[in-house]
Amino acid sequence: MSSLQIRGKQSGEGDKFYLGSTQDKGDRMAEADGKSTVLNGGSEEKEPGEDQHNEGDASGSKDGQSSSQDAPKEKAEASGDKPMPDVEGETGSNREGEEDEDTDSMDGSGLYSLTEDGERESEGGRREGAKEKDGAKRAARKRNRRDTNHSSSSDEDDDEDEEEEQKDDEDDDEAMEAWLGAELRDMRGPEWRAVPSLRSREIGRNSHQFVRRVCGARGLVQRLELQGKLERHTGCVNTLHFNPSGTRLASGSDDLKVVIWDWAIRRAELEFDSGHKSNVFQAKFLPHSGDSTLAMCARDGQIRVAELSATQRCKNTKRVAQHKGAAHKLALDPDSPCSFLSAGEDAVVFDIDLRLDRPANKLVVVKECDKKVGLYTIFVNPANTHQFAVGGRDQYVRIYDQRKINDSDDNGVLKKFCPSHLVSSESKTNITCLVYSHDGTELLASYNDEDIYLFDSNHSDGADYRRRYKGHRNNATVKGVNFYGPCSEFVVSGSDCGHIYLWDKHSARIVQFMEGDRGGVVNCLEPHPHLPGMATSGLDHDIKLWAPTAEAPTGLKGLKEVMKKNKRERDEDSVRHGDQYDTQLLWFLMRHMRNRRPPRARREGADADTDDSWSSPDSSDEEEGGPDHVQCMSS
Repeated sequence: MSSLQIRGKQSGEGDKFYLGSTQDKGDRMAEADGKSTVLNGGSEEKEPGEDQHNEGDASGSKDGQSSSQDAPKEKAEASGDKPMPDVEGETGSNREGEEDEDTDSMDGSGLYSLTEDGERESEGGRREGAKEKDGAKRAARKRNRRDTNHSSSSDEDDDEDEEEEQKDDEDDDEAMEAWLGAELRDMRGPEWRAVPSLRSREIGRNSHQFVRRVCGARGLVQRLELQGKLERHTGCVNTLHFNPSGTRLASGSDDLKVVIWDWAIRRAELEFDSGHKSNVFQAKFLPHSGDSTLAMCARDGQIRVAELSATQRCKNTKRVAQHKGAAHKLALDPDSPCSFLSAGEDAVVFDIDLRLDRPANKLVVVKECDKKVGLYTIFVNPANTHQFAVGGRDQYVRIYDQRKINDSDDNGVLKKFCPSHLVSSESKTNITCLVYSHDGTELLASYNDEDIYLFDSNHSDGADYRRRYKGHRNNATVKGVNFYGPCSEFVVSGSDCGHIYLWDKHSARIVQFMEGDRGGVVNCLEPHPHLPGMATSGLDHDIKLWAPTAEAPTGLKGLKEVMKKNKRERDEDSVRHGDQYDTQLLWFLMRHMRNRRPPRARREGADADTDDSWSSPDSSDEEEGGPDHVQCMSS
């Protein structure tokens, strides 16, 4: 079972657990309930006579601040408790009469936080803004105090500064506790147990469900670890996609190459030039095509299709559509081998049908109050392929139905979703990625400088989110997000801190935390379609493969420090003036203008493409001037 544990004492009111107790807070809890816990698991159990010692601490606190700070240290020394490791986990003791957990479950509940009630609803979200401002103010006080410490010459002043800094640290822990525990729920019990499932499979009972249940088992998610790396690209790897059978993996990079991998033996079977002139953002196998057709999009705005042969050769690539801005995502129709959708920063959604002479058809131009909304992401509902969702440079998730798009009726939008506290937010919040669940009933959206939100796609227009997933940081790049498990049991995302986070979808608690890219950012997360494992990539030039082979469940080591850092950086960004995205966009446009080719009149003799190309009346007439190797820039 999991070695990480948070132990609490029982009282007449039942077990209560506290996240991130500090010295002052620990004294108050000891006086009120006779128990306290440490942020990352472990406990400080009372020894005989500790109640009397606490009374002495309470009375001595009136004499000065220093006595209140020294009292917990004396208590810890007297009790002989050792500091617990920086991990968190499930409760170490069951209530009286409660049966011990089945060891066959392989399911240690490695949680990053526990709250008194285990469940807080959206009222915590309404207090989010005030808490973030308080955190930013505390961070500013710390910086000012550090500057003052260099000029202070008195030991008394140094002691006062240390006490104030220690109190600010305690306030930070309390704020962290409130922020993380605001909207958590209780973790459900294990739904899969190893030994009974193996016995059932041996006698042929429910054997066809064995793999599906294994892939969605929390115990295996908590045992994910790095298996190996695929190395071939010379730039950031921006896209990963398994073929429907899961035997091949396609990757695209800033080096303008696309590689087809036999990932099981870690060998590149095919490498070819994508035909794009700038960073390849996505490359996907079209379903039911025998892995012979690959659709691609890139920063140059082109939508291209590669035809692959059975002899591991690329026949050619053809341009089928052209956006007037970067094209970040493609959305596949799970039932069609020849049609898919594309979305670009020009706010246009193309419906592309390879059976037509002119494949690209402009489906909709996304607008808000007659202003175009650049798009970063698009996804087709797997249960109703007529519907698709888009997200981009505003806070709204928009759902369209291809059969009902009408420009005169709210620009053809079927539904719009947005977290209630972001509807009137002054900050310019963008949606960097969204995905449907396996059955199309839920939508997951990742916001920059914000959290990840889960919506019910069957709810009415304007409905609020159902779950909120916290802890990661999405600022530096156009970050991806995905469901993990055959029934979308988990949520997985990368982070600017270079780590990979997995949350339990129901409880919104972190169950896995892994170090991903050393380059600092993990962007792409591609779960295997049939096996318990996934592939990830980011700023590093390789692809990492993960599988549940660890002997023990994760201890979530280092999670507390990383989350505090992410929260602090986000709070500091929230009080900065100006918009970082506008600054980066201005920088990119200035760089782009300097690198542009001469006007069209001077380059009409040059060939736009060296390969065949389909044209479309809805495609842009302009081509990008040349390879733009801005590495992994935010859009």
